Amino acid sequence: MNIFQWLNNQLLKMEWLSNLIKLLVENVFGLNVQERLGGSIHFFIYDVIKIFILLSVLIFIISYIQSYFPPERTKKILGRFNGISGNILGALLGTVTPFCSCSSIPLFIGFTSAGLPLGVTFSFLISSPLVDLASVLLLASIFNWKIAIGYVVVGLILAVLGGTIISKLKLENYVEPFVYGNKSIDIEQENMTNKERIDFSKEQVLSIIKKVWLYVLIGVGIGAAIHNWIPESVISAILGKDKWYSVLIATLVGVPMYADIFGTLPIAEALVTKGVGLGTVLSFMMGVTALSLPSIIMLKQVVKPKLLGIFVGYCTIGIMVIGYVFNAIGYLFI
Repeated sequence: MNIFQWLNNQLLKMEWLSNLIKLLVENVFGLNVQERLGGSIHFFIYDVIKIFILLSVLIFIISYIQSYFPPERTKKILGRFNGISGNILGALLGTVTPFCSCSSIPLFIGFTSAGLPLGVTFSFLISSPLVDLASVLLLASIFNWKIAIGYVVVGLILAVLGGTIISKLKLENYVEPFVYGNKSIDIEQENMTNKERIDFSKEQVLSIIKKVWLYVLIGVGIGAAIHNWIPESVISAILGKDKWYSVLIATLVGVPMYADIFGTLPIAEALVTKGVGLGTVLSFMMGVTALSLPSIIMLKQVVKPKLLGIFVGYCTIGIMVIGYVFNAIGYLFI
């Protein structure tokens, strides 16, 4: 257990990096990390470097695994399953696709046009931006393994239930006709060499870093400001654990934002340290990643208003329920 704790602290939480940045801030910049300015600079540099290191390593590993499951093969695998088993598989597939909500929509179109059940594709659409393997380790690096696993479990449940409900409602007619008109061509994938898989993984790392770097910097900057400059009394007055409306506010504030989980984690970290309830923080993260305004606008071009309304309404209510439940039992995860 002590070895696991040491590995967790050094590899995930990167305490060695925190200590190095502390030396940099105090001995080079001449600032005290216990004070506002020094603490903010330490928070920003440490979190940015840590997130990019973990993100690069994890995306490389995940992409290498993904190279064995190209889209056509994935479609064939998913096509063998129906009902709840198909929804579960669709949700699990979303965990190994490190995409933001906007990037998930083209795959959603591809899966739907290939004839996969609508419920399965919606389970994928919900889980893909919400939960992925990289986010599990990043959550563990910032909080702990209980919170990381709890987040993944509720995210998958949300995705599976959402796909099941949409499947039961028989809403295929509310998908725009052009989606079904895109015929999928089955192209047999060539076997990649190990070098090609490594090159593919490197390309994925660069591609995703280019997409998320700005959101990570903005998220860490906001997190540093919350952590060191906004008084705890102010945050507690708005999002305190005793405020019944805190989850509602966090969810609604998250919706118009556009970021992925990597950009929201530093903000979540700062909010938790200021006494905000765990459920409120999770609702904010889920609102940002699953219901960002740009993704809703993109999805509107693909599905008709009734289906879009059901999707947004279900996700919003589901995220809020998760928030209130975690606020009630949050003490179990600390």
